[in-house]
Amino acid sequence: MTIPVETIDALEDTFRSITELGESLDDAAWELPSDLPGWSVKDNLSHLIGTERMLHGLPAAERLTDGDGPHVRNQIGEFNEAEVRARRRLTGHEVLAEWRELTAARLATLRAGDDAYFEQPATTPTGPGTLADFLHIRVLDCWAHEQDMRRAVGRPGHLDSAAAAHTVDRLIRTLGIVVGKRAGTPEGGAVAIDITGPVERHLVFEVRDGRAARVEEPTAPPLATVRLDAEAFAVLALGRRSAEELQDRIELGGDVELGRRVAAQLNMMI
Repeated sequence: MTIPVETIDALEDTFRSITELGESLDDAAWELPSDLPGWSVKDNLSHLIGTERMLHGLPAAERLTDGDGPHVRNQIGEFNEAEVRARRRLTGHEVLAEWRELTAARLATLRAGDDAYFEQPATTPTGPGTLADFLHIRVLDCWAHEQDMRRAVGRPGHLDSAAAAHTVDRLIRTLGIVVGKRAGTPEGGAVAIDITGPVERHLVFEVRDGRAARVEEPTAPPLATVRLDAEAFAVLALGRRSAEELQDRIELGGDVELGRRVAAQLNMMI
C-alpha cells in the first residue's frame, strides 16, 4: 500500500490548529458547554486525547461505575466518557499540555511508519479495516471536535483547510441514503445539494431502481435544491444541530417540502 501522506498532513494541520486554539483560551473558555451533551470545550480535547492514546498503544483511563449520563449509549461512549472524566479535575491548559506532548509523539510515529505499520488490522468506527482506514476517519473526528470547540468559544476558523474538505467529502458518501430512503425522493426524481464554501461542492442525487446515487447530470431537472455553506453542512451531517436550528443558513428551492425533508435528514452521525 502507499503510505497515507496526505492523511497524516491533514492530521498534523488539525493537531496544530487545535493547539493554537487552546493556547488562546482562558480558564473560563475551557469550561464553556459545547454542542455535545455533557461535554465542555475541555472535554472535547480530553476525548481526542483518549482516542489518540489508544492509537499510540497507551492504557485507557479507568472506567468509573457511578453512571455516565444519558448521552452514553454504548461501549465506545463508555470509553470516551472515561477519558473525559479522568481529566475533569485538570485545568484546560493542563489538558492542552498533555495534548501537545501526545500529538508530537503520534506524529513522529506516523512519519516513521512503513507499509506494514499502516496495514495493521484495526476496528474503525465504521467497522473492520486497517490503521490507515482509521486515520482517514480520524481526520474527520479531530476536525469535527475542533469545530465543536470553536463554536463554543465563538472563534470560527480552519474552515478552508484540507481537513475541512476531507470531512465534507467523507460525509457526502452517505447522501444517497439521505436523498433516497430517508427523504423519500420518488423514482426518477433528483435533488441538488449545493455546498457554497469555503469547501464548495455541487452534488446531484437521482433515484434509480429505488436507490439514490450521485450523478453528473440528472435525467430531468432536480425536483428540489438545498443550498447551504460548508460549516452548516458539517454541523448538520455530524448531528450537532438540527435543520430547524440552522434554518437561516439553508436555502430551499423547487419542491420545498422535499427539500425540507432532505435537510431534516442530513444528521448522519451522533
